[in-house]
Amino acid sequence: MWRSRSVNTFLNICIVTGFILLVYYAFLTQDSINHRKHLRRIVRKDTQNIGVLTSFPRKTKEYNIWLVFTKVTNVSTLSYKFRDLIHNLLNVSSVPLKFNIIVDKVSQGIAENQIADVLYGNKTIVYSFYDIEESAKKIQDIVEVMTPHFSSKPGTYYSDALFYISLGLYRIAPQNQDFAILLDCDLYFKKDIALLFNQFSNFKPSALFGLAPELTPVYRHILHMYKAKHNTTFGDFYHDSNILSKSIHPRGFQGYNSGVVLINLRAQRNSTEFLEIISNSTVQRMTAKYRFRGHLGDQDFYTLVGNEYPHLIQTINCKFNRQLCTWWRDHGYSNIFENYFKCNGDIVVLHGNCNTRIPK
Repeated sequence: MWRSRSVNTFLNICIVTGFILLVYYAFLTQDSINHRKHLRRIVRKDTQNIGVLTSFPRKTKEYNIWLVFTKVTNVSTLSYKFRDLIHNLLNVSSVPLKFNIIVDKVSQGIAENQIADVLYGNKTIVYSFYDIEESAKKIQDIVEVMTPHFSSKPGTYYSDALFYISLGLYRIAPQNQDFAILLDCDLYFKKDIALLFNQFSNFKPSALFGLAPELTPVYRHILHMYKAKHNTTFGDFYHDSNILSKSIHPRGFQGYNSGVVLINLRAQRNSTEFLEIISNSTVQRMTAKYRFRGHLGDQDFYTLVGNEYPHLIQTINCKFNRQLCTWWRDHGYSNIFENYFKCNGDIVVLHGNCNTRIPK
């Protein structure tokens, strides 16, 4: 009888102890979950002004977005476009983006405020700032080569550098970044930006950059003197006629638009051919050959490279940079404008270039 009572007492003690441990474990688990939820809302900045999301595993693949945000005031249009783009990307992205933002001292404070405006609920952001003056110094030689040929009104050195960041980004970006996408701020993503990152897997082995076509006849206009004396489809819209089948672009070549630039940083760092192409002698040869005087910065250079060295650029579908500007339709090219402007397919990115309103 005594032994039976002792056994029952022991079992009761075990049951009570087990129940207490179960409640305690449940409390700790819930507290841990709440703590992780709290961490996901935190953006911590270290002494180098780098936003660090504490809940991301170190081995997570980085999806690097680069933006240029300089010479901005609180009331400037660029400030609002920047905020809207960040908000848009956070809403449509299924991958963990890292924002790399080139700023000046004033613009950095504005960028921080705009980023804070879009962080609510469970939204998170990982970002780093890069000083424009330091960045410009790293690409000084490139800017000096490009500016005389592709800038309409060369100004201060740092202003000029803004238009050629993509060409020297491999020097500015951390060495552990292998791929990057440089975006203008006047963009709206209708679909997941992961679709754009997936385009890297379609790159031909020799490609350093990926760009979508320019959707206006701007290069037909710039090349009019060259085209008057040469039988070429450079500057013509993409078409189905197999004209000049032995030429580099037998179906026409409209040029490229640099509102969206995919960059294989690793390949760019390892390319001796690229160093030759950005040299003063090569740029002078290309611009002299085509009697080319541009005003659109890096995209002018990409257009010439696309015609002379097409293996270095992967042409991506226009749906990844569907430009909306119609300025050239009203300035002498109304009869052929739609041939350039057409873009079939399920649009991923809308580009409100030349201050065109983006329908959302």
